[in-house]
Amino acid sequence: MIPSQRVILGAGLAVLLLITAASIGLDVKSRSDAAQVNRTVEVLKKVSDLRILLRRAESAARGYEIYRSSSFNDEFQTVRARIAPALADLKRNMRDNPDQLALLESTEPLALRRLDIAAEAMRLRTANDSDGIAALQSKGEGRSLMDMVMGNLDRLSSGEERLLNERSQASRRTGTVLLGIDVAGALVILLLVVMVMRESQRATVQLQSSLDQTQAAKEALEAAVAERTEHLVIAHDELRLSVNVLQSTFRSMAEAVLVIDKEGTVLLSNPAAERMLLHRAGTNLGNLRALSDVFHGDGVTPLKSDELPSVRVLRGEEFEDLEMIVRPHSGNGTRHLMISGRPMRDGQGNISGAVLVYHDATASRETERQLYQSQKLDSIGKLTGGVAHDFNNMLTVISGNTETLVTGLKDQPELQRTARLIDDAAARCADLIQHLLAFARKQPLQPRDVEINAAITDIAKLLRPTLGEQIQIETVLEKGPMTSHIDPSRLTNAVLNMAINARDAMPNGGKLLLETHHVVLDEAYAQANADVTPGPYVMLAVSDTGTGMPQSVQDNAFEPFFTTKEIGKGSGLGLSMVYGFVKQSGGHIKIYSEEGHGTTIKLYLPPGQGIAEAAGVSVPQAEGGAETIFVVEDDNLVRTFVTAQLQSLGYKTVAAADGKAALELIDAGQAFDLLFTDVVIPGGMSGRELADEVARRRPGVKVLYTSGYTDNAIVHHGKLDDGVMLLTKPYRRNQLAEMIRKALGA
Repeated sequence: MIPSQRVILGAGLAVLLLITAASIGLDVKSRSDAAQVNRTVEVLKKVSDLRILLRRAESAARGYEIYRSSSFNDEFQTVRARIAPALADLKRNMRDNPDQLALLESTEPLALRRLDIAAEAMRLRTANDSDGIAALQSKGEGRSLMDMVMGNLDRLSSGEERLLNERSQASRRTGTVLLGIDVAGALVILLLVVMVMRESQRATVQLQSSLDQTQAAKEALEAAVAERTEHLVIAHDELRLSVNVLQSTFRSMAEAVLVIDKEGTVLLSNPAAERMLLHRAGTNLGNLRALSDVFHGDGVTPLKSDELPSVRVLRGEEFEDLEMIVRPHSGNGTRHLMISGRPMRDGQGNISGAVLVYHDATASRETERQLYQSQKLDSIGKLTGGVAHDFNNMLTVISGNTETLVTGLKDQPELQRTARLIDDAAARCADLIQHLLAFARKQPLQPRDVEINAAITDIAKLLRPTLGEQIQIETVLEKGPMTSHIDPSRLTNAVLNMAINARDAMPNGGKLLLETHHVVLDEAYAQANADVTPGPYVMLAVSDTGTGMPQSVQDNAFEPFFTTKEIGKGSGLGLSMVYGFVKQSGGHIKIYSEEGHGTTIKLYLPPGQGIAEAAGVSVPQAEGGAETIFVVEDDNLVRTFVTAQLQSLGYKTVAAADGKAALELIDAGQAFDLLFTDVVIPGGMSGRELADEVARRRPGVKVLYTSGYTDNAIVHHGKLDDGVMLLTKPYRRNQLAEMIRKALGA
């Protein structure tokens, strides 16, 4: 072999060794890259799992606040127990990334604090601690904590996705270089073989020896190439698996995800985006503005073209939970969307597109609206009930004394007419208070099983002269027994109020339709309407062909004193009274209305418990007697008035201002035939508790209660306790006389 050939051969062998060494090094790097990609995918999945656990915990806590169901409490505790281990596991997986680990460690106490707040809220709900709940809610800490936690998790996901992209590209580059090196090695081997074959013509012995050496080297290199190729295939398979995992996660996300280019054209969308937004690859977001009206989160302020999420993110803005309300021109339902956006940049830092994530908050916002409305009505009801007691005490004195004045001024017609005006005004005040108590669900109902079809037929007859000839009344009553457990007199008042509202909505005449049906409200309906208990109901629908209600009116229709009528033509208490009656009866009420087409109000009433009861027989007006009545009343004016009225009826009276004074008189041996006590009296003892104490001292004592405000002392679940007799304030002289005789058993 000539020196030049030896030099070439030596150089070729040196290159081959370098290629082999580089191949081995790149193989090690390829394995490392694949491991990094897998770990990044695993971290992304665990961040997603943690987000889902936090959302489930918050959802279970909210469900418990709304429904008070132990299943929601159990779910919350189960999910809460999994969150701390999930955080610890995620921290272990992020130990090679100090920045991400620091962000996660700062997020952990926020998440655990949010869970503690939710658990405290559930404990307060269980204990019915309304003050504690109000104090907790006033801080508004839970919502901000959850926003911070979700924002940090989004930043963790973004960081890991960036790492995944970088590591995947590095792995692909390593694989490509490794394959090129292996090919180059093979080419070098072939070149060396050619040189050896040419040299074989000069020296047979040397050729044979060189050939043997070359064959051994070839086999070793082929084995190395085969091994490297196998490693490359495995790395490619692992990368393909990682891509499949990411694609599966992308397609299974509940949030809609859009990847757009810098012109706003959708490059990639997941199934949720196609379902929620009807956006697919190739759709241009700029062309969709004309299909809908878009507003800010208040639902009133229009969203300008340059404020659209796609426009903002392509300007380079990053945002989280941008609220947007979309009302499609097609008539489809309004959507409440929460949007996050991140721009994408190329290698030079220029914006090449963006990623938009849409969360459909329509259902949760509607639930929050219903809950807010229910809480507002409950607060108004508590205020109403609180003032009713004092008002009714005053009205009892005014009405009773005015009635006496009217009777005593027979010889002075002018003064008698003035007294009658006072009496009429007092009666109107009493009606107003009763309507407010009905709304507040504090009226003492006396429910029984009522045949609804028969009751509606009778009410329809009553309505015909009331509504006038221009209103056509029709009934569509489901055949068969249709009983509901309600107070029949309150039902009549409710239908009458709805019919009068319907008449006023049809100034030029129209049709009033009364319908009855058996219905079952399922779990899905109950979840969409927070105050509904799933189960069977008797549905009574009152429909008109009038002017209808806009949504703003529907949202406030049940509030007391809310009215769209002219001043003097409506008190605004009609529908609020109906609302209170239905809720107190254990039912549900719903308004369906469209402007220009009419309104339907559906009452879902509790089903009957047996056979419908016959109407009671009216009792003739009672007279007085000679028995002794023990009056317990804390209001001095009312106590003086009642004792005077009883004495005018021939009764002897004994009076006390509170339970303690009454018991002292009884312990001293005071004789009486009937205890006549207010339910709400001072001194730490209610009228019911006083009656129980008196019964221990004098078994068989007869008791008549009176009250201007119904609390839980004698009324439970909306109805009077069995065996309890109640005279509601304000009352007239003949009502007092009748109830006294009835309580005495005369």
